[in-house]
Amino acid sequence: MKFSPRHEVVVNVRTQYLDGQSAPDSGRYVFAYHITISNRGTERVQLLRRHWIITDGNQHVEEVEGEGVVGQQPMIDPGRSYDYTSGCVLKTDCGRMEGSYQMRADDGTLFDTPIPAFALRIPGTLH
Repeated sequence: MKFSPRHEVVVNVRTQYLDGQSAPDSGRYVFAYHITISNRGTERVQLLRRHWIITDGNQHVEEVEGEGVVGQQPMIDPGRSYDYTSGCVLKTDCGRMEGSYQMRADDGTLFDTPIPAFALRIPGTLH
């Protein structure tokens, strides 16, 4: 995998605890995450695959890989962004996610874009 400034993609994440979908008494904690993928490079790119590393509060790790995101493999033009929202169910009230997206530029170059680690936690709790 190569990287060059013309293939600069940045990922930002916002999270939300979904109290109405969670059942703490049953060990079910539901979180939504909103992703913004910004193409700051000079070539159009396409998101091909995702790879997530999900760690719950007990340090149990699960890896998830697959094509695209939310059923799509979006094309992102230079200076544009792509947004989507997805979710994660944990057995603990906190955790974290991180990973990467495999991208392909218009010139055929494949490269990985890191997804920085982000916390999943109930607001107002300390971990």
